[in-house]
Amino acid sequence: MKAREAGAALLTAMLTVALVASMAAAALWQQWRSVEVEAAERTRTQALWVLTGALDWARLILREDARSGGADHLGEPWAVPLEEARLSTFLAADKNSSVDTVDAASQVFLSGAISDLQGRMNVFNLVENGKASEPWVRAFAKLFVQLGLPRAELTALTENLRLALDAGAENAASRSAPLMPQRVGQLEWLGLSQRSLAILRPFITLLPVRTPVNLNTASAPVLNACIPVLDMAQAERLVSSRQSAHFRALGDVGKVAPEAAGDLNESQHGVSSRFFEVHGRLRLEHTTVEEYSVVQREGLVVKVLSRDRGTPGQAEPPLQ
Repeated sequence: MKAREAGAALLTAMLTVALVASMAAAALWQQWRSVEVEAAERTRTQALWVLTGALDWARLILREDARSGGADHLGEPWAVPLEEARLSTFLAADKNSSVDTVDAASQVFLSGAISDLQGRMNVFNLVENGKASEPWVRAFAKLFVQLGLPRAELTALTENLRLALDAGAENAASRSAPLMPQRVGQLEWLGLSQRSLAILRPFITLLPVRTPVNLNTASAPVLNACIPVLDMAQAERLVSSRQSAHFRALGDVGKVAPEAAGDLNESQHGVSSRFFEVHGRLRLEHTTVEEYSVVQREGLVVKVLSRDRGTPGQAEPPLQ
């Protein structure tokens, strides 16, 4: 009897110890999780503040560029990407930064770039005054041909964009009208396949107003598409020519490519830009955050139109 009571007491003690250990482990895990969540949130907040500062820096660069006026080209300071560098490198140059602040930023890495959105073809140019714009439809058709994309998708894209714009203009979306896209990925709503969208991404954009293509910053495929008489070899020759001397006016393009002089017009072509994309990337400890922002420059005023952030692969360049 005594042996049974002793065994029961021992079993009870062991169960009690196991229960207490389980509860202690659960409490420890909850505490650890709270600390990790708080640390992650603090890291994310710090990253966003730094990226906000980087965006303001990019706006300052674009504003200072506007002071000099003239054409926008790839030889200007705004077009030079910032390779990944320690944040402490920038803080060390600031005499107001303390040693502790510089040391804390030694493991924070910042990189980024500014790109010209008018170096791409604006999808909204496909429709003008409620109708398909023939010059831009021809330009996009040429781009589709050189990229090996089906013309039927361009037809669907143009018609669905017209319907979406008409619905928006009437302030009452029709049930048959597609939603107006805000980003490249949303162009699937207007009839583009995922494959076509992936191929088109480097060459197209969505901007709030109709915009000409900046011939100083456009890639060879875009130049080939937006200037009817050019073939790819001639477009690549234009790209090579502007590396030594950028185009200050449309007339300069005609001098380099006389065959294209008759096709150049200010509604489709230009040498300056108003819309830019700012890409910032911050690497902090085990966290990497990317941000894409679209800015519009009017004179010396550079305003932010949209910002999209996330971890690599999640943040998508917004197309306005």
